[in-house]
Amino acid sequence: MRLADALAQRPVVLDGGLANQLEAAGHDLSDALWSARLLADEPSAIEAAHRAYYEAGAEVAITASYQATYEGFARRGIDAGRTRELLGLSVDLARRAGTAAGREVWVAASAGPYGAMLADGSEYRGRYGLSVDELERFHRPRLETLAAAGPDVLALETVPDADEARALLRAVRGLGVPAWLSYSVAGTRTRAGQPLDEAFALAADTDEVIAVGVNCCDPRDAEAAVALAARVTGKPVVVYPNSGETWDAAARAWRGPARFAAGQVAGWRAAGARLIGGCCRVGPSVIAEVAEELARGGAGEGGGAGLGTRR
Repeated sequence: MRLADALAQRPVVLDGGLANQLEAAGHDLSDALWSARLLADEPSAIEAAHRAYYEAGAEVAITASYQATYEGFARRGIDAGRTRELLGLSVDLARRAGTAAGREVWVAASAGPYGAMLADGSEYRGRYGLSVDELERFHRPRLETLAAAGPDVLALETVPDADEARALLRAVRGLGVPAWLSYSVAGTRTRAGQPLDEAFALAADTDEVIAVGVNCCDPRDAEAAVALAARVTGKPVVVYPNSGETWDAAARAWRGPARFAAGQVAGWRAAGARLIGGCCRVGPSVIAEVAEELARGGAGEGGGAGLGTRR
């Protein structure tokens, strides 16, 4: 079944933060490539992390390609041919991990924003000083490569800026793979400060986009954003917030409290979410609770808009 068809029938469970699962297994992700480094250095670790989320009840695995770009790998001396192989491998690893799930699962190929490649925090600010055309030229080659690897959907995720969304929406045209568009937000604005209703509206008439929503945000901002996305676009909504903890850059540590709770899922679903999971600091145990909550309240739903980084 296509993911779009599943979303028309019922809520679907996304995975959680890939990076925190890898760190919990003892892997150092302080490199500028983040989890993408392990595509080259230890791909079996990525497959194991995907498998942990499938075992917890996730039905969609988001690949380790969030920070994997031609430019980023080139800085590590990895040429274009090898980069194509690694991007394809990110999809293959998620697919292989799903073979043991014993149920239908889907693979979402992650494409993070331009700022993720810079690895300087600008992915949470946007406003890079590049034109929409320049951003489209940056994103298109990677998206072409990911699409060729055969994922079920492209995850255009943690997008901080409506201008970058415009570029991404152009870049997915004609690739033959559906996509979801997910903004990183603060309140009801993008991280770059644009009104979120205007940002969502960009995807309303884009046929390639099967879901619109938010990720890598405070859980407290999720419900209003979900309702807004559903109202503005009429599409299924995707939502996968962070734990709610904040990153202390000086101390290189997360500060509490965690605010993500499975009890919030019912509100997100009622507001219009169809794809629900977690992002940074949301691990398999929480995804298991999300899956249980959706099984209690989401089975048998049908109709239109209704369920739901770093990688």
